[in-house]
Amino acid sequence: MGIGRRGALALSVLAVAAMLAAASGGVSARAGFGVKVSGNHLTTLAGRTIRLLGVNRSGAEYMCTNPNANSVFDGPTSAASIATIKSWHVNAVRVPLNEDCWLDINGANPRLSGAPYRAAVERYVRALNAAGLYVILDLHWAAPGANLPTAEWLMADEDHSPSFWESVANRFKTDRGVVFDLFNEPHVSWPCWRDGCTTTYTLPSGANVTYRTAGMQQLVDLVRSTGAANPIMLGGNSWGTDERQWANYEPADPDHQLIVSFHSYPTECDSVSCWNTTVAPLANKTPVVTGEFGEGDCKATYALRYMRWADAHHISYLAWAWDATDRGWSCDGPALIVDYNGKPTGYGIGVKSHLDELWRRHLLVRGASAHFVK
Repeated sequence: MGIGRRGALALSVLAVAAMLAAASGGVSARAGFGVKVSGNHLTTLAGRTIRLLGVNRSGAEYMCTNPNANSVFDGPTSAASIATIKSWHVNAVRVPLNEDCWLDINGANPRLSGAPYRAAVERYVRALNAAGLYVILDLHWAAPGANLPTAEWLMADEDHSPSFWESVANRFKTDRGVVFDLFNEPHVSWPCWRDGCTTTYTLPSGANVTYRTAGMQQLVDLVRSTGAANPIMLGGNSWGTDERQWANYEPADPDHQLIVSFHSYPTECDSVSCWNTTVAPLANKTPVVTGEFGEGDCKATYALRYMRWADAHHISYLAWAWDATDRGWSCDGPALIVDYNGKPTGYGIGVKSHLDELWRRHLLVRGASAHFVK
């Protein structure tokens, strides 16, 4: 602790810069860097057991739908900003995406969609990997037909989601530091979740849109058809909170690289009893990554309760979200930070202090910064 927070951050910035300079061809300079599924846990490519503990870097799902926006991301993506995220002792960042911006369709901001969007996402992924951070690419907003997605629909759509994942998988299939999260928060029937169906979504205007969804099995098959062996996260139903039928509807994966994605907020399945009966049994057989968790009351009471439970069950988790209140976000976001210098909100203080404690404990016990290594 002797050099203090400012000194540690300065060294971290220099370390990120050095790793960025050392990286070649978009591959991290760290030997064995990468993540894979091995039984019911995740490991590095070298076989060392890990958990993914980190934050969501929201922005790329919505900035590109704003005709007045000038950046794909909301806030900085520089080496210094990555060092700030890493100073919270995280090892993973989840990056939500918008399929229409990636594909350059349906009137997304032309300055921020298509090739510029894809290039910005790829640069950020490479920079995060070079800093030793794993990346989860999440299809967050998707919509059928001529609808520009500006909110969460019921499920991935047959019109565009397969093209999105084919393109993303081809672009990142050689990067084993990347995990694919096929759809953010499904809320359809379980047969529809796996196999697709025709369903109806009600727009904010009150108009109904009937469309064909893309099921998880179709999307898994498509990703694997590109040759991508990356781990794949599959979010549960009811906005990612209901995992009761996940095992019964688990898609077939020839590479056996599927991960249960669970979202935890004080809304549904928000008790230890629910976690014990629905999430813990899955974690005994399949890796579980909590793609999102948080609370909207400016506190961290719920977040701390969930993190401590997840620690005891060797479950990964990424807090929502690395967004700043001085940029318009608020407690009910929930926002982890006051500004992009990393000053935490009340909620962020709880998350950061817990991650700090895990880091200190592992340093003392094992001599390594080891939620990277269990």
